[in-house]
Amino acid sequence: MAEDCVIEATAEGRFVLRGELSFSTVTALSEKSSDLLWQAEQVTLDLEGVTRTDSAGLALLIEWLRIARRKGKTIQFRNIPQQMMAVAEVVGLDRLLPVAA
Repeated sequence: MAEDCVIEATAEGRFVLRGELSFSTVTALSEKSSDLLWQAEQVTLDLEGVTRTDSAGLALLIEWLRIARRKGKTIQFRNIPQQMMAVAEVVGLDRLLPVAA
C-alpha cells in the first residue's frame, strides 16, 4: 500500500512534500494542493521528504508548472529526487523544470 504524500506550508509560498509521490497518491495531492499553492506570486516546492516517486510524480510537477504559468505565477522545485530527475532527463523534461539551487 502506498504511503500518502502530504504537502506542508513552511512559509508564504514555500511548501515541502513528504511521502510517496506516485500513481496512487498524485490525484489526492493535486486536489489538496489546488487552492493552497496559488495564493502566493512565487511558489517553491521542496521535495526533500519524498520517499518514492514514479512518472506520475513527474507529471504532477509538469502540471503544476503549467498551472503556474497560466495563472502568471512563478514556481520552483528544490531537492527533486534523483530517480525523478533521471526519468525527466530520459524524456527531455529536465530542461523544462525550474530547479532552485
